[in-house]
Amino acid sequence: MERRRSLGLSLVELIVFIVIVSVAVAGVLGVLNISARGSADPMIQKQALSIAEAVLEEVQLMPFTYCDPDDPQAATAQSAAVGATGCTAAASVEAIGAEATPPYGPETRLGVTTPYDNVNDYNTFSMTGMTDISGSPITGLGAYTVVVGVAGQAFAAFGGGRAIPAADSLLVTVTVTGPGNTTATLHGYRVRYVPNALP
Repeated sequence: MERRRSLGLSLVELIVFIVIVSVAVAGVLGVLNISARGSADPMIQKQALSIAEAVLEEVQLMPFTYCDPDDPQAATAQSAAVGATGCTAAASVEAIGAEATPPYGPETRLGVTTPYDNVNDYNTFSMTGMTDISGSPITGLGAYTVVVGVAGQAFAAFGGGRAIPAADSLLVTVTVTGPGNTTATLHGYRVRYVPNALP
């Protein structure tokens, strides 16, 4: 007589199947959990990048004149020297950093009487909690910090062009730090191509 094979699963096979499926489901749920926890990171990174872009644009749109724009000769100065073809006084010659003493300072980003009025005024500027240019806080961005650095950046001559000295070109660096130590850094350049352009 021929033995008939039994159909179905044995108890051992069923237990092995349940263990394998459980391990697979636990792995998939673990990956989904990691993805869900990390899904906020792209939003934070995008916000940090947007803030950096906005601040960099604000800085680069400022005048890059030889004299403080409040100087009577700012629109005609041909150099940073003091005199007939330069600034009216040594205190009005633009240098890296905001002016700290009257009559041209102390300058602050949102100052009413002496606001930042030149690209180089933003050097060492920092703020925590984002505000617009009028000083109004922007909801939801209180955990972000901005730091700005401005430094002279010379360019060597290439392709038959002329070299640009560090006094006529600035490297602007904007670093934004957000929640979870998310950091976005942008660099931009500002060249003195229209030295007497005032707002």
